Amino acid sequence: MSLQNEYIGGITWGFMGRRGTWSTDEAERSMELMSSVTGANWTAIAFSALQATPQATEIPYWEEPTVSDEEVKRAIGKAKSLQLKVCLKPIVNCADGTWRAHINFFDKDVPCEPKWSQWFSSYTNFILHFAAIAEETGCEMFCIGCELVQADRRAEEWRTLIAEVRKIYSGTITYNCDKYQEDNVTWWDALDVISSSGYYPEHDWEAQLDRIEAVVQSYDKPFFFMEAGCPSRIGSAAIPNDWSLKGEPSEEEQNRFYEAMFRSCEAREWVQGFMLWDWPARLYPIEEAAQNDDYCMYGKQAASLIKDYFTTKTK
Repeated sequence: MSLQNEYIGGITWGFMGRRGTWSTDEAERSMELMSSVTGANWTAIAFSALQATPQATEIPYWEEPTVSDEEVKRAIGKAKSLQLKVCLKPIVNCADGTWRAHINFFDKDVPCEPKWSQWFSSYTNFILHFAAIAEETGCEMFCIGCELVQADRRAEEWRTLIAEVRKIYSGTITYNCDKYQEDNVTWWDALDVISSSGYYPEHDWEAQLDRIEAVVQSYDKPFFFMEAGCPSRIGSAAIPNDWSLKGEPSEEEQNRFYEAMFRSCEAREWVQGFMLWDWPARLYPIEEAAQNDDYCMYGKQAASLIKDYFTTKTK
C-alpha cells in the first residue's frame, strides 16, 4: 500500500492505557465514539512499554503496565469492526519519567557502559513482536518508532531493523520523527511513508511546512502527520507540544489551533493527513468536556471542526 492516493483522517487511540484498561466495554465504547464524533477513517492504536531510565538497555514489553497482547488484538479487532484502517504504534518510554527523545548512549562502545547495540537488540525484539501481531491482525500500517530523537542518528541500526520488520510484516511501514526533526533523519528512503509530530505553533505552520516540503520532495515519499494536536488550554496554541503548560481550560484555543493547522496544510497537497492526538480508552464524561484541558477533543468545539474537515477529504 503506497498511500499515493489515500487521505488519512485519523485519530490516535488508547495511548495512556495501562494493562487491563483496554479489555473493557468502556474502551470499546470510547472507540465507537471516536469513530462517530470525528468521522475518522484511520486510527493509530498506540501504547507504550517502559525501560527503566534513558540509559537502560532492556525493554520488558511483556510486563505491566504495558497492555497485553490480547488487549492489543481486541483493540485492533474493534477498530476493524468500525471500518477503520489501523496503524499499530508501539512506543518505548522511560519509567523514571524522562522523555524518550533522551534515550542515548555513547557513539563508540566503552567497556562497562551501556551500548547502542544492547539497546537496539532489545528494541528490535520489542518491535518485531508487535510487527508480527500487526501482520496477524491485518493492520494496514506499522510504526517502528516514535520521537526517538537521539537515536535518529543511528541510521545503520534503523535500516537493519526495517529489514527485519519487512521479513514478517507485509504492510506499510513508517517512523514517527519528532517535530523539527524531519530533515535530520537520513534513512527515510528505507521506509514507505514519512511521518512526523506536527506540534507547530499556530503562526509558524507556513515556515515549517516549507521546510518539511523540501524533505518530502527529496525522498519522493508520501507524508502525513503521525501526531498533531493541541491541548484545550489557554496558551497552548503557541506551544502545542507542552502538555504541562499552565493555563485555564479553553476549547476555543484548541479550535483555533486546528483551524490554523488545517488551513495551512490544505494548501499543501503532499500532506496526506493526520493521526490527531489523541483519544483515550477511558473518556471523561461529556458534561466535563469544557473543564478538560487535555488534547482529547471529545465534547469540544474542535470535534465538529475535525469531522467536517475529515469528511471533505475522505468521502
